[in-house]
Amino acid sequence: MRWNLVVLAPCLAMAGCVGTSIAERQDANVQSSLQYDSVPCDQLLAQRNALAQRFRLPQDAKPSFADPGVGLGPFTPDVRSKAQRDLEQASGRIDAMNRSIARRECGKPG
Repeated sequence: MRWNLVVLAPCLAMAGCVGTSIAERQDANVQSSLQYDSVPCDQLLAQRNALAQRFRLPQDAKPSFADPGVGLGPFTPDVRSKAQRDLEQASGRIDAMNRSIARRECGKPG
């Protein structure tokens, strides 16, 4: 019985951290820009500008990362508010849009 508790306790602690650590949630804010390559340039620029305006972010916003300490990221619970998580997710989307815009040279006379 004691052996079961020794094994079970760390497993339960780790299971509680899966998907809810600050490191995992912040990593999820970094998005691929390829998903925006099929959106016409004028629409993508309008979407980016609207998203930036909605969240009161600059048009060159980038996702930010907290420094929970060396090696503690996967174990540090995410205690940010929903509004803060949404803001940082929007920053990641804006950054992905900007990478697609830059790669395709949207908005440049050509």
